[in-house]
Amino acid sequence: MIVRLMGEGQFRIDEACVARLDELDDLAMEALGREDEAELDARLDEMWTVVREQGAPLDEADLSPSDLIIPPSDLTLEETRALFSDQGLIPDL
Repeated sequence: MIVRLMGEGQFRIDEACVARLDELDDLAMEALGREDEAELDARLDEMWTVVREQGAPLDEADLSPSDLIIPPSDLTLEETRALFSDQGLIPDL
């Protein structure tokens, strides 16, 4: 699976990483539902860390489409909400 960190680049991740991101996505959705911006930002930061640590960066010239996009934590609550679907950032696969 290919993940794009908005503004940073793309990473190839394995199933274990996808599973961890799915857990964090659920927590982010809960925080978004409570309008808890601090908690949401913390979960997004954690998602970025997981991708950076466990993913393999793709070359900038690689034009593969991203399967999911993770926004940075510096977006407003409303901006982040616009990027989430009913299933969160990570659709049920």
